Amino acid sequence: MAESTAQTESEQPSTGAKVRALASGLWFPAFFFTGFLVCYLLPFHNPTPHHVDVAVAGPSAHQLDQALEEKSPGAFDIHQVADADAARQAVLDRDTSAGYVPGQDGSELYVAKADGFSLESLLEKTFTSVAEGSGGTLKVTDVAGTAPGDATGTGLFYLVLACTIPSYITVMMLLRVTMISKRGKIASLAAVGACMSAIAYFVAGYGMDVIPHEPLAIPLVFLMTQAVALTAYGLVPFCKQFFPGVALGIFILLSMPSSSGAVPVQMVPAFFRALHPILPMGNLIEALRGVFYFDGVNVWRHTLVLCAWVVAGVLLLLAGRWKELRAAAKESEEEKAEEEQEAPVEDPTFELPEPSAVPPHGRSASGQRPELSGRITDPHGNPLPGVAITVTRTHGREMVRATSDANGEYAAAGLAGHIVNVIASTPDRLAAVARVQVREGHPVRQDFRLEPRAPHPSHTAPAS
Repeated sequence: MAESTAQTESEQPSTGAKVRALASGLWFPAFFFTGFLVCYLLPFHNPTPHHVDVAVAGPSAHQLDQALEEKSPGAFDIHQVADADAARQAVLDRDTSAGYVPGQDGSELYVAKADGFSLESLLEKTFTSVAEGSGGTLKVTDVAGTAPGDATGTGLFYLVLACTIPSYITVMMLLRVTMISKRGKIASLAAVGACMSAIAYFVAGYGMDVIPHEPLAIPLVFLMTQAVALTAYGLVPFCKQFFPGVALGIFILLSMPSSSGAVPVQMVPAFFRALHPILPMGNLIEALRGVFYFDGVNVWRHTLVLCAWVVAGVLLLLAGRWKELRAAAKESEEEKAEEEQEAPVEDPTFELPEPSAVPPHGRSASGQRPELSGRITDPHGNPLPGVAITVTRTHGREMVRATSDANGEYAAAGLAGHIVNVIASTPDRLAAVARVQVREGHPVRQDFRLEPRAPHPSHTAPAS
């Protein structure tokens, strides 16, 4: 009794093992919590303008630059242009976020709501104060307004977000589907991306009037879905169990605050501004803004970035495939070396036993006793004769093939010192597999209970 208690206590996991198991289970929610604090609370809690470009018509640009720098250091970068038309065109060309035309009777400010409602509000507030300080009034002209259903200018952000998160989640779900090949999964990612792109466009454009009716948006959104999905899928062999955190960190936690969708990029910290021209979400938003509101300005540049992400995803997939082939070759070499070690010795007086099927009871003709045996039954405990028993190495190479006898029993010998897979299969029942360790002098028993296969729909008798 004391010996049994001591053994039970020795089998209990150590405190260190429990801590490691707990850490492996809680690292992802801890990462998610920290990521939201750093990537959402930090950039969004107090949006502040940083280097907002403004085109100012006339020679007063220098004086205005000095005045704004004293009032809000680093908030605005003033660029002098020739006249009001140049100031307006600078906004349409997306060279600046606003154009200001000072005048004695009244000043005019050109803005683009499509660049972000909060940025438009900030510019209007700032330059209203500037105009009033000069004794005049301010007229605000929106040169790139948003669609009628997008009053706050954030509809485009939520459209892109609706296609980004599912692209990542689709990869997560497909990883759990073992019956589909990698090629099939890549085709599935493309099909899902195509469906999401078309549905999102028609729902947002025609159902909610959130975006203008411009079909070029469909291939651009599709390109972004593949940039996220293929890159995420390509990261799996390299990040392994940490893949969810890496993919979530890149495509969600870092992409959203740097996208310039919810809060304009000119109003978030420098780190996120630096990520804006790199990550897929921000490039898609800028490309769609160019298509919808700015007559195609800079669309090609953002499209090239999205294409670069797709190419990166393909390269990661190819690298992962190369890694798999290399690992398979290494396993093959190890198996070959193991076979060479198990080859019969040159001494004719001694020969290692070969793996073989033997009678379930007693010895074989060569004098071998069963090292692995078992019984195959149906769910009611009735024996199943004629069931194929296949014993393979862990690498998949077949070692022994046997058949259950009239009592449903099987046996094999020559397996000592191996961890093997035992597979029981018959055409009319679901196959079963087990992994067992066969040790010399310790016979192992592995029984199977095979469930019947569900009848095919075409074989079901029609209802009377």
